[in-house]
Amino acid sequence: MRRYSHAEDREIVGLLAAVVAFGRVTHILQSLEKLLERMGPRPAAWLRERGVKRMVSDLEGWRHRWATGIEAANLLLAVRGVLREWGTLGRAWCALRQPSDRDAHDTLIHWVECLERCGLTDDNSLVPRPHRPSAAKRLHLYLRWMVRKDAIDPGGWEESPARLLVPLDVHMHRMARLLGATRRSVADLRAAREVTEWFRQVDPQDPVRFDFALTRLPIHDGMKASEVRGALLGGPGYCVSRRGVHRP
Repeated sequence: MRRYSHAEDREIVGLLAAVVAFGRVTHILQSLEKLLERMGPRPAAWLRERGVKRMVSDLEGWRHRWATGIEAANLLLAVRGVLREWGTLGRAWCALRQPSDRDAHDTLIHWVECLERCGLTDDNSLVPRPHRPSAAKRLHLYLRWMVRKDAIDPGGWEESPARLLVPLDVHMHRMARLLGATRRSVADLRAAREVTEWFRQVDPQDPVRFDFALTRLPIHDGMKASEVRGALLGGPGYCVSRRGVHRP
């Protein structure tokens, strides 16, 4: 996202980066680069100006694991429908937010339903469906990027970080269980809300700010579960600094 100077490009690129965020990181980056190459230097302009047949032709043959270029074209056409109605994806988000929504996940249900009204098909595997029990990690990762603004997340949407849910993937779920933030064995929506509530006790205004740092500990230096727990809880042999948790 930081490659693009225009906000309209960043929110589209961010969505594409989030929906392909499954599998190995190297494969994710390769698939995303190939997809963005087909859209040119200004993805938002490409999306506005491309005819349906040309768009499908541009994306034909692209693939990320089981997701296809046809699915990418279907998603982008639905995005274009939302843009024509609301101007930006962020404005659509704000307009669809309801006072009764408990958190960002409830609003996410309305937002994906808007994409569906604009043509997103039921069988499009790129977009998780937040009305199901899953944690919808990829979409909550996108919200983290679009809502929070710091050295990690570029921001751009008008939304309170306090309403966000932790993007609960396998790494964050493992960390949360080590910390005692949840006992659930499945990384589902209920677990994501439990973990977020646990972090909210530390920072009520920005409970997901720990996500980027914590999800990297399990794969850092091949640390074992016991070592990770010791690092998190201030065990011997580790110290905490701006570089993170590390051995002195």
